[in-house]
Amino acid sequence: MSYRDAVQYLYSLQKYGIKFGLENITRLAALLDNPHESFLSVHVAGTNGKGSTSAMIASILQAAGFRTGLFTSPHLVSFTERIRINSQEIKEHEVIDLSGEIRERVLQCNDFSPTFFEVVTALALLYFKRKQVDIAVFETGMGGRLDATNIIHPMLTVITTISYDHKEFLGARLEEIAREKAGIIKSGIPVVSSRQEPEAERVLKEKTGKENTEISFYGHDFSSVLKQEETGGIRFDYRQGKELSLNDLFVPLPGEHQMENASVAIKAVELCSQHLSFLKPLGRENSGLFCSINHQSIREGLNAVSWPGRLQLFHGFPPVVLDGAHNPSAATVLARALERTFLKKYQNIILVLGVMDDKDIRGIMEPLLPIASGIILTAPDYRRAAKPDKLERIAQSLGYSNLTAVPTVHQALDIAKALAVSLGDDSLVVVTGSFYTIGEASEVLGNKGVLTDLRE
Repeated sequence: MSYRDAVQYLYSLQKYGIKFGLENITRLAALLDNPHESFLSVHVAGTNGKGSTSAMIASILQAAGFRTGLFTSPHLVSFTERIRINSQEIKEHEVIDLSGEIRERVLQCNDFSPTFFEVVTALALLYFKRKQVDIAVFETGMGGRLDATNIIHPMLTVITTISYDHKEFLGARLEEIAREKAGIIKSGIPVVSSRQEPEAERVLKEKTGKENTEISFYGHDFSSVLKQEETGGIRFDYRQGKELSLNDLFVPLPGEHQMENASVAIKAVELCSQHLSFLKPLGRENSGLFCSINHQSIREGLNAVSWPGRLQLFHGFPPVVLDGAHNPSAATVLARALERTFLKKYQNIILVLGVMDDKDIRGIMEPLLPIASGIILTAPDYRRAAKPDKLERIAQSLGYSNLTAVPTVHQALDIAKALAVSLGDDSLVVVTGSFYTIGEASEVLGNKGVLTDLRE
């Protein structure tokens, strides 16, 4: 298969849209000799924070000496961001070669049309097997119960904060959404959870009870204390009763919410360590699998973590922050972080907002518009993006009239920069509302993409 054919195949899969269920991925994995059975895994679901938490878990495992895979979605700039081993992205030619191999297997079957995400998940499974990873961390795409990643049988399950998002697929009530996320919980597999709303916590407890497994909640079974919060990251102490206390930990990701994500990651790797200690007497000792997860690897892993698009600061004039807040809960977290950290240094927030049409646009705007000195509404080049004039009407209904609506992210950034010049040196441009929006902004800021149109 030529390079062009392989790329076209990946693009063509997007026409199948979103298809929930494990039948396709199970069939696809079988065609590839079930690659997910060749390595250990950690499975992460949730509404907000799951990408950051997955990256932290992977970084700590890598610091401990494991050959660690990481599968996340969507990507910001390059498709290759989705699949990494020891922080190194899959190469473009490897994406093409593996997708070509998968395509040939699929073509041999009758009446089989896997979706884009199912093929990408299978590609990651095959890549991790071929590269002989010890452990792979998998972030769910959407939901959990019927997500393609739920084919794996992990040694640990992680559920980050559950809130309202993808209501048209996961349900309108928080209990319904939590039930879909909890679908990755499996019998006997321990669970670590962020702090949850009572409705979501109740669902998780019911599910773990049915599956006869234990769940540890942030704020109850383990916790942390914030010591320092700056634009360059946070410093905190981790607590777990009298058994474990890690002081003065640093994460180079700003925002108090990252302390909770980091604490969930610490608890997760602690349980991974217990699982690996159990496996050792069973003769599973190979490939350096039983490297030491200790306090030093936790410190080094957290200190080394990188996760673009989450309060990511680009220096220069004007400085620009990219954050992928795409639901009301994430927008509230972003607004809080800007008020607590960035407004100490920058007096004027120039907001560039582009949101998908199927999102709660009003809910995203409500916490963000009040802290903005200038508001620029735009749309990424994507079929699901809300038109700028729609965003303008909603912003006006919230009482805002000093608005600028432009058709492209590039134009929005140009206008934001001009506004920053007029407002002064203490201005900060904040681009948010969707990963598609900040992905395009990142490209405008100089980051070259690979297979950028595969941002589904």
